Amino acid sequence: MRYAFIKKHEHEHSVRRMCSVMQVHPSGFYAWRSEPQSPRELDDRRLLGLLKHAWLESGGTYGYRKLTLDMRDLGERCGKHRVARLLKREGLRSQTGYRRRPGMRGGKPAVVAPNHLQRQFTVDEPNRAWVTDITYIRTHEGWLYLAVVVDLFSRQVVGWSMGSRIDTTLVLDALLMALWRRRPQSSVMLHSDQGCQFTSHEWQDFLREHNLVSSMSRRGNCHDNAVAESFFQLLKRERIRRQIYPTRDAARSDVFSYIEIFYNPKWRHGTAGGTSPAEFERRHSKRLRTV
Repeated sequence: MRYAFIKKHEHEHSVRRMCSVMQVHPSGFYAWRSEPQSPRELDDRRLLGLLKHAWLESGGTYGYRKLTLDMRDLGERCGKHRVARLLKREGLRSQTGYRRRPGMRGGKPAVVAPNHLQRQFTVDEPNRAWVTDITYIRTHEGWLYLAVVVDLFSRQVVGWSMGSRIDTTLVLDALLMALWRRRPQSSVMLHSDQGCQFTSHEWQDFLREHNLVSSMSRRGNCHDNAVAESFFQLLKRERIRRQIYPTRDAARSDVFSYIEIFYNPKWRHGTAGGTSPAEFERRHSKRLRTV
């Protein structure tokens, strides 16, 4: 009994000394010990769980701004500064970009078709202007080539094609998908670089037959087709450079998943008002129906 009394007395003395140093009342210390986490801290833990889920769903690429929009879509009332604080505390960061290589401002105009687009990347409705390009994906079996067609209105990938050969068939297959999906009722401008696939007679004849107006970048000037280049940079930064593909089929499956399951329906695009390309077009269609 005497030993227990001495230990209790020593404990109370140490608590009083600690409270004196910290300038808090002992009753406040005991209240904190009985309930060490405030309601705010408990709510932070709950919100952090939602943020982790949304961050993982984005492939670890979203930062605090887009995650704040995700939380608001879930009905959470939280500011971007609170989201940034919680992400920093947990060590969760967005995937940042790579330094842009300097490009040429000039370049020879195309002989096959003029540059009708003239870097006017903002259009006011779907199916007015599309851009297309090709990129390379490394696998242990060899290169896999990806061609895409992007609608400038929403930045949605409306057509894509993948194959082991970089030829005109690759880009025609992507364009056929875009035409089948969109079924444009009027002429569409289609912008590309001066690659041999796009300057071929087969490609140009196909455009004329389907009421598509050919537009081409100046030679060696990637900025004339910046939207397509930007999509490829995003794809490689957020998905391809994080993977090692043993086969072309593995790469094809992963790229399909990125485009159709994540990018088009979920990726929050700055030019689309922070919504996904698909959602941006859905809202546009809804506005037209209510006019």
